[in-house]
Amino acid sequence: MRGADEVRRKVVKLALKETELSPRELAVTFTDKESRFVSEASVYRVLKALDLITSPAFIVMKAASEFKDKTTAINQLWQTDFTYFKIIGWGWFYLSTIP
Repeated sequence: MRGADEVRRKVVKLALKETELSPRELAVTFTDKESRFVSEASVYRVLKALDLITSPAFIVMKAASEFKDKTTAINQLWQTDFTYFKIIGWGWFYLSTIP
């Protein structure tokens, strides 16, 4: 079990150094830096046991039950969707769709 304890110690050390990374990002970073695989679930369990997991900050938005400005003809209302995702080592990328 000595090897497992060493991995746990290194995961915690990395988590305390890279505080902005999620368990998934930490698992990938650990695997890249240490050349040893560790799963996201394992990272999460190790950090959770030491109370190092913080709750994500969610912004709750409530949808209206109907449109405020009603349409009377086609093409008066268009739908778009935006999302973003982070690629480790590159940064944040934004995706927009317009049907």
